[in-house]
Amino acid sequence: MRDFARSDSAAVQEQLDRLARLSVPDGRLGLGTIRALLERLGNPHHHLPPVLHVAGTNGKGSTCAFLRAMLEAQGHTVHVTTSPHLVRYNERIRVAGKLVEDDRLAALLAQVLDAGEGLNPSFFEVTIAAGFTEFARVPADACVVEVGLGGRFDATNVIERPAACGIAALGIDHERFLLAPEKDVPQRPLARIAFEKAGIAKPGRPLVTLHYADEAATEIERIAEERTAILAMRGRDWTSSALGNVLHYSDSHGELHLPVPSMVGAHQAENAALAIAMLRHQSLIPIAEEAIVSGLRNAHWPARLQRLRPGPLTREHEVWIDGGHNPSAGAALAQHFEGQRLHLILGMLKNKDPAAIIRPLAGNLASITAVPVPDHEFHSPQDFGKGTGAAESVPEALEALPKGSLPVLIAGSLYLAGEVLRLNGEYPD
Repeated sequence: MRDFARSDSAAVQEQLDRLARLSVPDGRLGLGTIRALLERLGNPHHHLPPVLHVAGTNGKGSTCAFLRAMLEAQGHTVHVTTSPHLVRYNERIRVAGKLVEDDRLAALLAQVLDAGEGLNPSFFEVTIAAGFTEFARVPADACVVEVGLGGRFDATNVIERPAACGIAALGIDHERFLLAPEKDVPQRPLARIAFEKAGIAKPGRPLVTLHYADEAATEIERIAEERTAILAMRGRDWTSSALGNVLHYSDSHGELHLPVPSMVGAHQAENAALAIAMLRHQSLIPIAEEAIVSGLRNAHWPARLQRLRPGPLTREHEVWIDGGHNPSAGAALAQHFEGQRLHLILGMLKNKDPAAIIRPLAGNLASITAVPVPDHEFHSPQDFGKGTGAAESVPEALEALPKGSLPVLIAGSLYLAGEVLRLNGEYPD
């Protein structure tokens, strides 16, 4: 599967076309290519501001959003790299608080692609190299880096001395890559996932995690000890709970009684708590309770249980979008919409489990309409079971639904969510 990218800027599109022509050998593992590429660029990853590095199956993007909001509320200038983008490729590289501008992005991509001649870097390796090159050039106080896939062999894992590493919620996803047969790795699926995510652990640096099933927790503890990371696990080294409108947080530094996050979804309290724990278990970037409170109230992460504004797409409907595509995401959606009937418009990539969203929401669904995921291979209506309708696009699916009677959830893919935001004129900034 290729990450498609389009731009209204001719200069950026020229470089994105070059990026799209890259072909990576299937099954290639290791950090050799990204290290070689970064060396040709002057090793910018050695010159970054203090880095907060976040892995996980679900919630790592939201955790990064909380980190950024809290740090900026403290007055810090923050670089951020996340993936995938929803509407514009620029979303992947936020420089000193602002999305990278087109002219600079075109120059950056040209520089990195030229440097990568003969190395055959991947789309993601080029993106990370471009981000790190700009982050090293522009002064900032902190850098928030989201892992793309896994952790152990992810291109972001060239960071050697992070301020802190964090692991968000774990689940089974990207099985083709993260569960591929390999010697001397855990064989049980969840333990293997934990092994891959914990691969970002660094000697002498905090590794902050949530609470996991025993097999995952045991594996993370083993990796942390092996790499001499400073492990801080929820339930052992810090605690959090959301009761009513209060998020209770406690660690060895003391207790905090905070507002629950403004981001929708009960699961966001865990993502917020992980961000708080990461900030409180590191010592390189100052943070105060007031900044944490502000970040909880102001953090925003598009396409994660987001209600669309009135626009060309929504018209008379109450429309929600969510990019989740695995059983953990389905469970979070079911928790949010508990007891509520809704229409589901679903588009999922062919390599995802078609029941991941439908099964948890089964008791809520008034209708299911399958739609294509633009520019990707996707599941057909038959894959989602009997009674599933079909439409050629999201606008067509919405047009066919009764107006205003029930909320509508559009889910199953971040790529689909990005298309929905574009159609409704809601561009992430």
